[in-house]
Amino acid sequence: MWILPLIGYMGVIVGFSFLTLAIASGLYYLSELVEEHTVLARRILNRLIYTIILIQVLLLVFDRFPFLLSLLSIGSHVIYASNLRRFPIVKLSDPFFILSCVLVGLNHWLWFRHFSRPLPASRAASNWRQPYKLDVEDMPTFTEVASYFGLCVWLVPFALFVSLSAGDNVLPSIGSEYATGDHVPPVGLARSTLSSDGKSKNKGMAKALVDGVRDWVSENGELMGFWRGGRSKRF
Repeated sequence: MWILPLIGYMGVIVGFSFLTLAIASGLYYLSELVEEHTVLARRILNRLIYTIILIQVLLLVFDRFPFLLSLLSIGSHVIYASNLRRFPIVKLSDPFFILSCVLVGLNHWLWFRHFSRPLPASRAASNWRQPYKLDVEDMPTFTEVASYFGLCVWLVPFALFVSLSAGDNVLPSIGSEYATGDHVPPVGLARSTLSSDGKSKNKGMAKALVDGVRDWVSENGELMGFWRGGRSKRF
């Protein structure tokens, strides 16, 4: 068979393209919602962080999860909560923001390493010096591992990525000195940074990423001749 494998490859490419567009559209829509409801978004993020910390404690007590890894995860979510001090504005050079990025990768690697070679809880409690031994009955299922990673490892960092606005994307206005590092502009300049409804707009990091990728694809597509640029308007 020659044609059917080619159709299979084309289907994979088209499906991946649609999935990428769906994720980008979802990020853009969520960023728009956060821009319009910043107070509600901060409240939801706070409760989400406390809920995941409670889940980690319950897993440690009842399911006998490893103490050090659970403590690291709880401490990581405390660091994540520190990014909400000036929500939704965040400085990319803020030590808490940099530490949060490091902790996301560290938590993912350590928990993936833990679940890839699980040790039965009873054996771990009785003799912690024994090497890891696989037990099919005590191994977590793929659904359990994927749900744990999605809820307890990735959910809060992903929500922060969608909600926070980087300092470089914040328009200079009253209250944005923390992000931009500038002084408060005069009243005339401050008015020019407001939207049509009189509210200052903070561009979220996810929205800025989607806009940047879209502009990059548009410019390179025009240079490579895939499509023509927009015609200049005549007045």
